[in-house]
Amino acid sequence: MVTEACKKNHVTVNGQIAKPSKEVFPTDKITFRKDQITQIITVLDIPENRVGAKLVDVYRKNETPAEAYEHLELLKLSKEHYRKNGTGRPTKKDRRDIDDYGNEIHSDEE
Repeated sequence: MVTEACKKNHVTVNGQIAKPSKEVFPTDKITFRKDQITQIITVLDIPENRVGAKLVDVYRKNETPAEAYEHLELLKLSKEHYRKNGTGRPTKKDRRDIDDYGNEIHSDEE
């Protein structure tokens, strides 16, 4: 997954496009896109040996702005607002109800 992202030029290290074999050093900033959010990670240190997933946060600092995560929550809520996953397209009656609702809002503003 990471290799594919690097090959597609979706990962940058200190503003330069990174290849899969790119070495990173402390204070490097890694930028990549995941779940419609541009993530920014700063490398704090490099472990001498492999570490478990729980210990990775000791060696990195997430500098992604909080607004990006709020935007992701809004996207999730907007998708779930009208129709649940897997229920298909709106029926003709549903579409008429949506149109009537939109017309009510516009007539109230006048």
